[in-house]
Amino acid sequence: MTSQLDGESLCREIEALNEEIRKLEKQKKECMQKIIELRNQENPAEGKFFPEKIFALQQEKLRLEVEIDLRRKKINRLTYKY
Repeated sequence: MTSQLDGESLCREIEALNEEIRKLEKQKKECMQKIIELRNQENPAEGKFFPEKIFALQQEKLRLEVEIDLRRKKINRLTYKY
C-alpha cells in the first residue's frame, strides 16, 4: 500500500518538475529573443549599444539553463532511485 502511494507521489513530483522545466524553457526562449532584438537594434554608426542589458540577459539565460539542468537531474535521481 505504501509503495502505491510512494509511486503516485513520485509521479506527481516528476510531473511538477516537468512543468517547471517547461516554464523555465519558455522564459529562456523569451530571454534569447530579447538578446537577439537588442543586438539587432544596435547601430555602431549611431553609437547605439546595449552591452549592460545584453550581458544581464545572457546571465539570466545561463541561470535558467542551470535551473532546468537541476530539475532534470532531480528527475533522473527520482527515476533511478525507484
